[in-house]
Amino acid sequence: MRLIAGPREALLPEGHALFGQCHAATLVALPSGELLAAFFAGEREGAGDTAIWLSMRRNGAWLAPRRLLAVRGLAHWNPVLHAEGQRVWLFYKVGADVHHWITRVAISTDEGTSWSIPRALVTGDTIPRGPVKNKLLVLGDGTWLAPGSIEGEAHWDAFVDRSNDRGATWERAAVPLVHAPSGSTGLKDDVWSGLAGQVLWETDPARTFAWDGVIQPSLWESAPNNVHMLLRSTRGRIYRSDSNDGGRSWAPAYPTILPNNNSGLDLVRLHDGMLVLACNPVGGNWARRTPLSLLSSTDNGESWTIQLDLEDADGEFSYPAIIMAPNGRLRVAYTADRQNIIHREIAA
Repeated sequence: MRLIAGPREALLPEGHALFGQCHAATLVALPSGELLAAFFAGEREGAGDTAIWLSMRRNGAWLAPRRLLAVRGLAHWNPVLHAEGQRVWLFYKVGADVHHWITRVAISTDEGTSWSIPRALVTGDTIPRGPVKNKLLVLGDGTWLAPGSIEGEAHWDAFVDRSNDRGATWERAAVPLVHAPSGSTGLKDDVWSGLAGQVLWETDPARTFAWDGVIQPSLWESAPNNVHMLLRSTRGRIYRSDSNDGGRSWAPAYPTILPNNNSGLDLVRLHDGMLVLACNPVGGNWARRTPLSLLSSTDNGESWTIQLDLEDADGEFSYPAIIMAPNGRLRVAYTADRQNIIHREIAA
């Protein structure tokens, strides 16, 4: 099966002055057939004026985005949208930096026009619970699996939050990983010079390149109780873990053949079982974030074929979110040079 990409659709007008930077888009298909997108934006990633922004695609065009959730002086991060029936959930992080995130959630019953007052996802828990970047997976039995992770002071670790009551309560299952000894994983001056001050919220190179681990899982279910994930890593490869009990427990994460530049990825499973992965197929810790490509697998992720490049110019094209709309078309949204969010429709 060949994937064909539609034209680029920018969510923001060219040359806008709404904010300094934007990042981390999320997409959801609404019952009406329209799309809803969210992202965070402000002066820069981690700044106190960053807020959650929202935009709707109606009649084939994106409406002007609106600033939805903000608390002055508190950085907002990584929204994740989820829709079931007439309800839409919006999960997002708040905190001065990634080490101090907590998760909040708001709910809409009118396709994103109005929202409930945000609340903590898990009251009193200082761990950033729930989805950290990528969409929830709803298992065949209706269970929600939220792909989560923790960016600690030294180590990065992934987990899955499991809910049998549509998000009222959550049970966390860790993804085991043997961490490398503490210390730098190797600072490359040419890489850092291109990232400092624009891609990373952390401005201490030694600290940044010392982190080790996996974060930001993307999930799929291949058969009842058989669930899998691919993970962003600091180790130059996409990592994987598997569960045979519906996400209650996970095998130790292990490297795949796929390169990873320590940037976000996302995937979706089609009705025929084919997996479509959106990522930067680039190796190296904090390596360049171009090209942004779509890969496919017909053997449950054992082997992969690059289908097409969504972007291949110099710059940053990163943090894809990919979903399958009710019409069977794929939808992808991603960051473009921190100045815009791009949407593409993909025919499969």
